[in-house]
Amino acid sequence: MHDIRAIRENPELYEKAWAAKGSSGRVAEILDLDTRLRAAQTAGQVAQAARNDASKKIGQAKAQKDEAQAQALMAEVEALKTDLANHAEIERLAGESLQTILASLPNIPAPDVPVGADEHNNVEVRRWGEPFAISSPKDHVDLGEGLGLLDFEAATRMSGARFAVLKGQLARLERALGQFMLDLQTEEHGYLEVAPPLLVNDAAAYGTDKLPKFADDLFQTTDGRWLIPTAEVPLTSLVMGQIVAEEELPLRFTALTPCFRSEAGASGRDTRGMIRQHQFNKVEMVSIVAPEKSDEEHERMVGCAEAILKRLDLPFRTMLLCTGDMGFGARKTFDLEVWLPSQGKYREISSCSNCGDFQARRMDARTKKAGEKGTRFVHTLNGSGLAVGRTLVAVMENYQDEDGRIAIPQALHRYLPGLTHIGGKV
Repeated sequence: MHDIRAIRENPELYEKAWAAKGSSGRVAEILDLDTRLRAAQTAGQVAQAARNDASKKIGQAKAQKDEAQAQALMAEVEALKTDLANHAEIERLAGESLQTILASLPNIPAPDVPVGADEHNNVEVRRWGEPFAISSPKDHVDLGEGLGLLDFEAATRMSGARFAVLKGQLARLERALGQFMLDLQTEEHGYLEVAPPLLVNDAAAYGTDKLPKFADDLFQTTDGRWLIPTAEVPLTSLVMGQIVAEEELPLRFTALTPCFRSEAGASGRDTRGMIRQHQFNKVEMVSIVAPEKSDEEHERMVGCAEAILKRLDLPFRTMLLCTGDMGFGARKTFDLEVWLPSQGKYREISSCSNCGDFQARRMDARTKKAGEKGTRFVHTLNGSGLAVGRTLVAVMENYQDEDGRIAIPQALHRYLPGLTHIGGKV
């Protein structure tokens, strides 16, 4: 959500920022609705004051037995009542239209975000590790099916496309990856583990900018709740409608949950394998901070995600997304892209975004300093730490050997005691 006063004071900034994100800002329409809304509010206040004054004078006229004056004043009150209703209706309609438009417009990018149309205009910030030298690398589908541990046919029979069945040692490896990520974020990076609901209501989905724009990308239950597309939704919603003492900030939450996405806009993309699925596991990080701390927290969060890939010794690069490739609610986003030998390129495995006060305004999440009367909207940040399924794909492909086995990264040995390879012990 956006601050209408800020738009009123600097309309050019918002028009330019929304255009950079590929969205028509509709600033003129917003300002027109805002003018009509405020005019109706003012007119309503004037009419209400006049009605109160006339009502007071009715009593005075009756006390003086001036029935003609009393009748005239009562007619005035009745007319003002109609005026009030008309002004209230204008205010309601203008207010609803204004809120609908503001809710449909994306967050504006930070000043240091590069302007660009799509992923080709993203900027590489740094690169870590060298791609593994693998002769004729197999992709994760051939590896998993070759080991008899990855079954897409069974998943399709029971659930349809974009699902997978993991078995035996491969299922254990996925479980170990999730546990490793969760342990690192809680034990070393200071995130509080949360086991949140997987179903949320409209308010939570709206507050985290998933509604109304992305309704088609979500799965909805018969009672109107939504399956979470990421734990960002319930974790951020922990402060929905709350005033958090500034002395308690930052709040850092993490969760390992299933995520559910309809992938409505992904027709024909990544149809093979586990890169893009309807159901997948992910470790999510969420931070709630004071406004002046969000840039610093953003860099910290990216480091927490990068640490996973470094511990697993997986080559990756960190990308600063351009305006046209950023998410709807993001003010600034860094993506981590891991090397996949079978594709010969880097693929996204984590996205870490600073949303500023965009989500906080939608969910009315504020902070207050001790001893001060006023409140401020908090800033919210979210990031993958990491997507477990895509990390599994990266481990399978980067740690494969010529016999089709998969070596276990050193960081996971304590989670898989006695096991050094998927596909047999060594």
